[in-house]
Amino acid sequence: MPETPTAPSDAANPSPEAPPSFVKLAMRNMVRKGGKSLFHFSLTVTALLSLLVGLAYLTR
Repeated sequence: MPETPTAPSDAANPSPEAPPSFVKLAMRNMVRKGGKSLFHFSLTVTALLSLLVGLAYLTR
């Protein structure tokens, strides 16, 4: 028995508005999880800055 797709294709079912972009979904998720997102963002910034300072120190 051939398998049929469960979801209709986008060409057969045009929606009036486009699906939200990844940036819009990420921003909506960041607003919903404010504290955790800010913590991860600050952790990422700290790690990148320390990496750059460490590389600058090693290559001076």
